[in-house]
Amino acid sequence: MKILLLGGGGREHAFAWKISQSQHCSKLYIAPGNPGTATCGENVPLNPEDNAAVHDFVVANSIEMVVVGPEAPLVNGVWNHLRRSRRTAHVPVIGPSAQGAKLEGSKAYAKRFMQEFGIPTADYREFFASNTASALRFLQKKATLPIVLKADGLAAGKGVVICQERDEAVAEMAEMLGGKFGGASRKVVVEEFLSGIEFSIFVLTDGESYKILPVAKDYKRIGEGDTGPNTGGMGAVSPPPFVDVAMMKKVEQEIIKPTIAGLKKRGIEYQGFIFLGLIKVGDDPFVIEYNCRMGDPETEAVLPRLKNDLVELFTAVRDRRLSEVKIEEDERAATTIILASGGYPGDFHKGKPITGLDKTQGSIVFHAGTKTVGNQLVTSGGRVMAVTSFGKTFREALAVSNKNAALIEFEGKYFRRDIGFDL
Repeated sequence: MKILLLGGGGREHAFAWKISQSQHCSKLYIAPGNPGTATCGENVPLNPEDNAAVHDFVVANSIEMVVVGPEAPLVNGVWNHLRRSRRTAHVPVIGPSAQGAKLEGSKAYAKRFMQEFGIPTADYREFFASNTASALRFLQKKATLPIVLKADGLAAGKGVVICQERDEAVAEMAEMLGGKFGGASRKVVVEEFLSGIEFSIFVLTDGESYKILPVAKDYKRIGEGDTGPNTGGMGAVSPPPFVDVAMMKKVEQEIIKPTIAGLKKRGIEYQGFIFLGLIKVGDDPFVIEYNCRMGDPETEAVLPRLKNDLVELFTAVRDRRLSEVKIEEDERAATTIILASGGYPGDFHKGKPITGLDKTQGSIVFHAGTKTVGNQLVTSGGRVMAVTSFGKTFREALAVSNKNAALIEFEGKYFRRDIGFDL
């Protein structure tokens, strides 16, 4: 089978690594890919958010399956574009329609969906840029602190701010509605703060049935001890030890099943991943957010623990026979540590030479923000690499990841040495 994988980050390198192991994949293209994915297939200079270009590539290269890594192409309607064309309508897309992707593309839409189908989540209100004064009055007079402000649209994982002080909340709201995150924050969701420990659930659905993939927990804050601004993610652990059988039963009954049923009731086409960002409050799970794809960096810890042939899973999704499949997990723990550019998630420099990869042992190193200039590998993004390791326990796995993270060098390199500190 000839497969086109859209995306070029660490998540897509993990996908490419896993897909390339399948005997069912005869040719893998990655658009645009990175130096890491180039070892798993053929990188192509294609913008994954250009629906027309994706369509033409699928036709020209007789692509038999499209796998979408990041959220932007899904929110942008790549599924719909390919489905509308008679030349590509038969090509399965692992990812939802644009309507399904609104679960991630609009925080307000997702909250209304959860409210409609009785899915546990924090109380919320939404405010528009056209009514900034009302939003500021609410924060000055009525909001209970701490309070969570979320850009409604896509903001690369950085559009969520937890405010401890009223003045801070008012100033942040003014900035967000004023365009801090561009069009993504022209609407802002104000959400009740929930106190607990977060974790990530990944569901693969064929639109009828579903399967739950290995559970993970990621770490979004840039600073150790979970301090500083949010990033796209600085590390992950799979499985988090506090997510036990009893918790998973609640998640499945109270969140996963109502979500799948809600999608069906609304007639939404959804064949792909649903990422549930959850928080454990006491003994109960609540939804913080939906994503319409796999998480990053969780994918780099989850896919190595998945024993199933990934292409066989995708084929089962295509044929709507996912109910026949049994998910097999590696019993070992896996951990991922992100190497970031100095200054991230703020301004950072690119083009810094990367060395030391040849010194690493016992880890899988996934490329995220790298490129090759001549024969030199250099940095090209805020999150540069993901170092994934196995261990009998997550502590053992972290020791290996930390050791190898220290061996890889580039100017300004930063990584959190406390991933898993709260477990």
